[in-house]
Amino acid sequence: MDAVKPVCKLSGTDGNVFAIVGAVSRTLKKAGMKSQANAFTAKAFASDSYDAVLRLCHEYVDVS
Repeated sequence: MDAVKPVCKLSGTDGNVFAIVGAVSRTLKKAGMKSQANAFTAKAFASDSYDAVLRLCHEYVDVS
């Protein structure tokens, strides 16, 4: 992604992939990036592992 990435706090979501996907999606939507939020969510749920979702998060947001 070429755009500036919004900052997303993921502490407190350890081990819960659904909480992580939700936090990233909400952060993207709040930043006015609804299409990226939809793309992220689709890719996250198609991922084959928790680690793959975490890597995907870093493509869309700056994780804090």
